[in-house]
Amino acid sequence: MTEVPGPDASYEELVAELEELTQRMSSADIGIEEAADLYERAGQLHAQARARLDQVRTRIDALTAEPPQV
Repeated sequence: MTEVPGPDASYEELVAELEELTQRMSSADIGIEEAADLYERAGQLHAQARARLDQVRTRIDALTAEPPQV
């Protein structure tokens, strides 16, 4: 398992962990409790990734709305 991304994780790190969790959840080797834990973690990661995208979108909107500084 990879290291768990922290609150300052990049979008790419969050997606990588989400992919890993998806693979683990699709495995027949986990029990219902672990599946529930993984599903909960996936929800947290999804929220973090969404927040990262929103931050980038806001930043890009601000950059494209301002006239270029010369």
